[in-house]
Amino acid sequence: MKNRILLVALVAVLASPLAGIAQTAEIAVHAPTVKIGWMNVDQAVMESDEGVRIFNDIQRFVDTKQGERDAMMKEVEDLRTRLEVQAGRLTDEALMDLEETTIAREVTLQRFVEDTQRDIDIRRQRMFNTITSKMGPIIERVAIDKGFDAIQIFDPQRDAWVNPALNVTEDVIKAYNQAYPAGAPILPPAAKKP
Repeated sequence: MKNRILLVALVAVLASPLAGIAQTAEIAVHAPTVKIGWMNVDQAVMESDEGVRIFNDIQRFVDTKQGERDAMMKEVEDLRTRLEVQAGRLTDEALMDLEETTIAREVTLQRFVEDTQRDIDIRRQRMFNTITSKMGPIIERVAIDKGFDAIQIFDPQRDAWVNPALNVTEDVIKAYNQAYPAGAPILPPAAKKP
């Protein structure tokens, strides 16, 4: 009798992991399927009509600032050339004045480049934030319409491949363009320094 109890206990101990496996398999069979879509947010922002319009505005600003920078660079180069050519012919005081003027223009140019880059970055970030904040409900609507349970962010530098049937980027762009036509008011300019 004692051996029989030990045998039953041994069988119960050995069979218990099999019961867990069976339960896991049953859960897996009855688990709901989750459908996940993907979208490239950068592409959606840049290819939306509003994104194209704002980006073109930013590009015009960049072009204007590049023209100003080029003029400042030419002035600095002209001053450097004058220093090289006239260094032996100028009085010490005139040479020091020209050197100070050159250094001051170089500093002004450097600050201009830094301030302009900061302004461009602010404008780009504002564009991205403005569009993505309005894009959230659009993404949700597209996801629901297409039967997705979630939308993941696709990053071409990180993600090697995503099934094109799961990519909703173009659908989001189209829905965004319908909800927010490109003729809407443009972003205000970046704040000026005091």
